[in-house]
Amino acid sequence: MKQTEKKKYTVMIGKHAKKSVVKMPADVQDKFALLVEDIKKNGAIRTNWPNFSDLGKDKYHCHLNYHWVACWYWKKGTFIVEVYYAGSREKAPY
Repeated sequence: MKQTEKKKYTVMIGKHAKKSVVKMPADVQDKFALLVEDIKKNGAIRTNWPNFSDLGKDKYHCHLNYHWVACWYWKKGTFIVEVYYAGSREKAPY
């Protein structure tokens, strides 16, 4: 790998998250897709997303809009991120 190339992250979408994403409005699905691409390219720490925060124990989350959030796992030193929740913020597991 060239010095200027960045390693891309692998983003896995959990079963529950996949089911929930299809229930989101189309514009929120688009934002979710943008988030996944951003994580693939730039890593799990996405401070440029609204309400991004570290939830502790290798868990993170951000808002896709006021009502919808995404949550993911990432262990430092790895290039694998798992989105374990995407859905309403009222039902978010944090």
